[in-house]
Amino acid sequence: MIDHVIITVSDIDRSVEFYDRALKPLGLGHVIDFDGSTGPEGHPDLKGFGTDTAFTFWLRQGASQGGAAYIGFAAPSAGAVDAAYTEAIAAGATDGNAPAKRPYYGPGYYAATVLDPDGYSIEFTYKA
Repeated sequence: MIDHVIITVSDIDRSVEFYDRALKPLGLGHVIDFDGSTGPEGHPDLKGFGTDTAFTFWLRQGASQGGAAYIGFAAPSAGAVDAAYTEAIAAGATDGNAPAKRPYYGPGYYAATVLDPDGYSIEFTYKA
């Protein structure tokens, strides 16, 4: 099981705003900042996303590598997939695949995909 994921983004403020908005329909948001100076030498500052008790998705400032990651976020319903997709597009994402059933991945699989402002593929997924 994965504990956390960190991606490097070219504009940390833009990405914090984007992900805070896009992940809100999933019950996730920007919940913590990690000051790199409190860690080992050279540790970057990080922006953490999740819930009040679990922060599993992190951003750090730097040179992004857009196509290098494909990240899927679990949604609590098909409606949450639709809402996350709508918010992501409104926040500056590029359409990857509009919300739809994806039975070729499994029964009850419903998802949407966007490209974030750095070109990372982000999927919002509900599995009925």
